[in-house]
Amino acid sequence: MITDAIQKILIEFNLNGNSLKWSPLTSGLINDTYLVTKDDGQQYILQKVNTLIFKNAEILMDNISYTLPFLNADDYAQINFLQTKNGKHSLKKNDGLWRMMIYIPNSTTYNTTTDNNIAFEAGRIVGRFHSLLKDVDHSIVKDTLPKFHNLNHRKQEFNEALANTDVQKKQIAENAINKAHLFLTELEDLNINNLPVRICHNDTKLNNILFSKSTKKALCLIDLDTIMKGYFFYDFGDAIRTVVNNAPEDEQNHELINFDESLFKAFVDGLAANSQFLTAAEKDSLHLGAVFMPFIHGLRALTDYLNNNKYYKVTYENQNLDRCLSLFDFAEKAFTKKDFMAACIKKQLIYSE
Repeated sequence: MITDAIQKILIEFNLNGNSLKWSPLTSGLINDTYLVTKDDGQQYILQKVNTLIFKNAEILMDNISYTLPFLNADDYAQINFLQTKNGKHSLKKNDGLWRMMIYIPNSTTYNTTTDNNIAFEAGRIVGRFHSLLKDVDHSIVKDTLPKFHNLNHRKQEFNEALANTDVQKKQIAENAINKAHLFLTELEDLNINNLPVRICHNDTKLNNILFSKSTKKALCLIDLDTIMKGYFFYDFGDAIRTVVNNAPEDEQNHELINFDESLFKAFVDGLAANSQFLTAAEKDSLHLGAVFMPFIHGLRALTDYLNNNKYYKVTYENQNLDRCLSLFDFAEKAFTKKDFMAACIKKQLIYSE
């Protein structure tokens, strides 16, 4: 039945379903994704958007369609969506919203890295993404996930989950809950009032950056579902949490979680190549962004655990708790590097008052 359903969807995107092969890609935590291959070797990415999470999936596609024409340059590869028979970039079905993209050949992603060149390229492409969008009217972009990185909103969700979860979950998660309260107190004074609102990717983890297999040059950012308004430190901090830490997001052995200073310097060096758009206030916010973003992701994972795993896909019962504790551990390590990060940013990014 799954095969028949996918064949019918491929036909809607003007492809012959009988001449294609497909296999699931399992790295994503939200959407269902398939790699589709034609007999001649041409490949596509087929995705079913999780409309339980993205309740405004059509607005999501509007945001992508609005920004994509600007995300195209000699040093930035454009993502191309296939059109349906009705000339749209997505297909609405009872089970969700489907879309297809042309697979960029000779490309790859990395979950983690120990390579300074990869870190440099990650910084460069995040900066390039923002430099291409810096003058685009952000008021057109709608919030498909309202208050996505809003600390007060996530705090409220966490407190509600805490009030409604069962006693056993509270006991199991006691350490994480205590850490959450400490971080909430530490970060509640983060000043965003002097920061410009920008069109942000909002999910710049390393495996959402596409690289050339042959040159290891960063090509573009992928997984554009969370393109919304935000602050640059969101994208900076989210990238840092996966670029400078070699451990997976749900690593249970916290001794393996690290903050590699050389990878951080390389990332900031890469960012410096496309950082002219940043204000002095934004640069001043970046070191705390590297603490804020792993914490906010950890808090969301903890909240999801307390809510019986409704948001993130899990392969075992306590995986969201493991994600939370791993992310909190990295946030703690990043917090001890605040002075190092601030000095590095000040040295490598030229301030323009």
